[in-house]
Amino acid sequence: MAGFRNGRGRDNRPPQQQHRPQQAPYGYNAPPQAYPQQQWQQQPQQQPYGEPEYFGDPHAQHHAATANNPGHTQMFSVDDPYGQAGAYQAPPVPVGPRLPWKGLLSGIVLRPADTFLRMRDHAVWGPALIVTFLYGLLAIFGFDQARDEVLNATIASTIPYVLMTGVGFVLAGLILGAVTHTLARQLGGDGSWQPTVGLSMLIMSLTDAPRLLFALFLGGENGLVQIIGWATWLAAGALFTLMISRSHDLPWPKALGASAIQLAALLSLIKLGTL
Repeated sequence: MAGFRNGRGRDNRPPQQQHRPQQAPYGYNAPPQAYPQQQWQQQPQQQPYGEPEYFGDPHAQHHAATANNPGHTQMFSVDDPYGQAGAYQAPPVPVGPRLPWKGLLSGIVLRPADTFLRMRDHAVWGPALIVTFLYGLLAIFGFDQARDEVLNATIASTIPYVLMTGVGFVLAGLILGAVTHTLARQLGGDGSWQPTVGLSMLIMSLTDAPRLLFALFLGGENGLVQIIGWATWLAAGALFTLMISRSHDLPWPKALGASAIQLAALLSLIKLGTL
């Protein structure tokens, strides 16, 4: 009885220590009865927001951990360079050598889109200067008054007059092409000035060749020549727009606006025979 009164025979540990599990010695596993009966269910580990799942691939996990550490760079691609859906997408530039002058001249007439896209980074000074100069030599015979003056003058005075006309058309093509290039850059274009000016000179000369061919025999003020002049002027507008669009990566409304001054000059000075 004294033992019970003095507390012997009972567990005199504090309440918080009564249910503490016994700790197993180091190197031994604790018996199951030493732990509480409450079962703990391990929650599945959630991936951080935005991190990919690798499903137990140690190589992929190691690669992802290395790529995200400081000092390592992870490569990625960007599909939309403008960052906005529906924005204007510049056409890709095909890889290929410079076109020879025969392929260039035929391509402007038969395959203008591919030709302008391929030659957007190549200067075309040789074909542009030669074709424009030859066109200027013949253009003077496409206007009634100028042709009569040349035919009634002596050969000594005709040759310098014809040569000066050819040089004048070359200078006019250079100036108008430079204006077109400047307007295209102000509207957001990124093309080079040499291909733009050279291609614009070729377009100016080649599109007016049909009108000039009929004007040599019928005169510049003939009704058929005027109709052909309007048709070729519209064709020149389409080619100018396509060329600026390919050379400067511009949508067609801005490309047409960039070539508006040159088109107006060609219409008033050449196409309608008012030179």
